[in-house]
Amino acid sequence: MKNSIGRSVILTLFGESHGEAIGAVLDGFAPGIEVSRKLMDANLSKRRPNAKTDTARIEKDEYRILSGVFNGFTTGAPISVVIPNGNTDSSAYDDLRGKARPSHADYAAFCKYHGFEDYRGGGHFSGRITAPIVAIGAICLGALEKLGIRIGTHILRCGNAKDKPFSDFSHEIGVIEEKMMPVIGDVESDIEAEIIRAKENGDSIGGITQTAIIGLPSGLGEPWFSSVEGDLSNAMFSIGGIKGIEFGLGFGLAGLTGSKANDPFRMNNGKVETITNNNGGINGGITNGMPVVFQCAVKPTPSISKLQQTVDFAKCEDVSIGIKGRHDPAIIRRICIVITSLTAVVICDLIASRFGTDALREGKWE
Repeated sequence: MKNSIGRSVILTLFGESHGEAIGAVLDGFAPGIEVSRKLMDANLSKRRPNAKTDTARIEKDEYRILSGVFNGFTTGAPISVVIPNGNTDSSAYDDLRGKARPSHADYAAFCKYHGFEDYRGGGHFSGRITAPIVAIGAICLGALEKLGIRIGTHILRCGNAKDKPFSDFSHEIGVIEEKMMPVIGDVESDIEAEIIRAKENGDSIGGITQTAIIGLPSGLGEPWFSSVEGDLSNAMFSIGGIKGIEFGLGFGLAGLTGSKANDPFRMNNGKVETITNNNGGINGGITNGMPVVFQCAVKPTPSISKLQQTVDFAKCEDVSIGIKGRHDPAIIRRICIVITSLTAVVICDLIASRFGTDALREGKWE
């Protein structure tokens, strides 16, 4: 497995869903950054199951910062965070051993790791591993906010329920930050109804998220193969439930003429900006100073109680299974803070790669 991402600021993940603990190490991060445990706690609570639309497995996420933080500030040494697993129940997975749960990594992992992988709860492929991303991501988000850079992710669509897209970025990111259901408009009850309906039918449901990054300097990104889109896409596709990503209008650009798709430039109080933002704040793989905006397609949770056709690859025979245990009927709510957190890690890496490690503390873009 390659469990690390980044060039200057490097995130490494470890642990399994039903193992003793999960965790992350952040290396190459600037010294002198204040670490807010309040923000870490708040963001972990947004990821934690806390509603009837979520799984019944609730972990306390009582994390420990083992290194890299002293007297409330980063030291410049690797930051390591460990989160114990406590509320585990592996009994439901005994009967599933050797059976490929549809759209899970069971069979692919067996082929790659020859049966030595920890299959309980999905092992290292579980969404549980996103908890340390959120814990570490809070440190990155805190550093970026001090530099005037803010990131927010909301549910754009879940089933037939739709939120409005970003328009008033700063205000709307603030609205999202205050909510457990990350939406801009008054659509919480509509989204909950879609999820509960799927759950009552023994099924699950997916959706689309939208992320905005504001306050970025122009000039971030390393074409050809470390473009801003490329780095963010690489990170987003590491989150198991994400199966698609688009920037700005994305696929919508394919149906437009150049005169409609182009973003005209203008001067505004001595600053270069674009009148529209169809390209999502990125030209040639490089930030242009406008808000970076992207959408992610989140698939329905693959664990459903409906009977499904599959194979027992240990016995080489066809079987049918209905998934038992504790599972989310939708991960769309909980995945938003994961996307925001991992985006913060990528942005910190892009800044440090372009301007040096200390730029995360000093905010010097030259």
